[in-house]
Amino acid sequence: MSDLTTTTAADAAAGAGAGGTDGAGAKDVDARLEGHRTELTGYCYRMLGSAFEAEDAVQDTLVRAWRNFDKFEGRSSLRSWLYRIATNVCLDMLKAGNKRARPVDLTGPTPLVQAALSPRPENVWLEPMPDGRILPDVQDPAEAAVARESVRLAFVAALQHLPPKQRAVLILREVLAWKAAEVAELLETSVASVNSALQRARATLTEQEGRVPDAADPLDEEQQKLLERYVKAFEGYDMAALTALLHEDAVMTMPPFDLWLQGTSDITGFMTTIGAACAGSRLVAVSANGSPGFAHYKPDPEGGGFVPWAVQVIDVQDGAISGMHCFLDVERWFPLFGLPERLPAVTPEG
Repeated sequence: MSDLTTTTAADAAAGAGAGGTDGAGAKDVDARLEGHRTELTGYCYRMLGSAFEAEDAVQDTLVRAWRNFDKFEGRSSLRSWLYRIATNVCLDMLKAGNKRARPVDLTGPTPLVQAALSPRPENVWLEPMPDGRILPDVQDPAEAAVARESVRLAFVAALQHLPPKQRAVLILREVLAWKAAEVAELLETSVASVNSALQRARATLTEQEGRVPDAADPLDEEQQKLLERYVKAFEGYDMAALTALLHEDAVMTMPPFDLWLQGTSDITGFMTTIGAACAGSRLVAVSANGSPGFAHYKPDPEGGGFVPWAVQVIDVQDGAISGMHCFLDVERWFPLFGLPERLPAVTPEG
């Protein structure tokens, strides 16, 4: 896995003497390439469904661009050239045929009486991603809204049902607003082929996306109050209060376990039985996948204080919480989100 703090210049130093950029221009080239990292990471994340694979793909893209910068003739924009490289990197990575999914994409809901925690390998799961790594700053509110919607868990999961090239076409055309001719040039195909692929991709997404959560960034006053009540109910482990906040067919997922629960009684029943150790937890707000979320710390029975347990991504629909997606592989997620390794015990003074 690539270290994001490693510069492209350092990674490509070995290639500089073999046709790459060198001298005083190296820093300028590196800065120009790095300026595209966030949007490229968002693109690769939508393509791959994995936070870490997306970062690796972008690192590979920037290294390839650095080493071949002297061959960039400016017939297209630097941005288009980078997207061409990133697309080829992602298509190569997708040749293995692995398709990321959510628990709700693999099985039906499990009744509480049959609940069992059965993990599946890491490469099965769609992964969460901090907004700051994939959503570049844009001034146009409409453009920002499209970007946020296009990294929602449900949307990225739906993308995984598309063949890789259809996936690229749909993202480039619908999310990034490229012209059909630009996409055709990037993929070295015809405009007619691009339009046909887009039509098929739209039809597949219509079948797969299902229920769409409400827009939640920036949070409106009602949503903010709902989340404040959620934090109070969860930290107090008040199941009656939590039930009042949940949509009647709300779901709770817990990757890497394939178990998922639906309905308020099964969710709260799980929390008070198998999940009882989470009583007294603390939640810290995060932003993930264009949605509100929380870092979940549960009480440490041995050392006091609170230890990482999950990153929660929350879906809100019709004024209620419709999804609690709890990603439990904290050794991967908490560093990715820049979260502390533990929280101190709460003092009587608060």
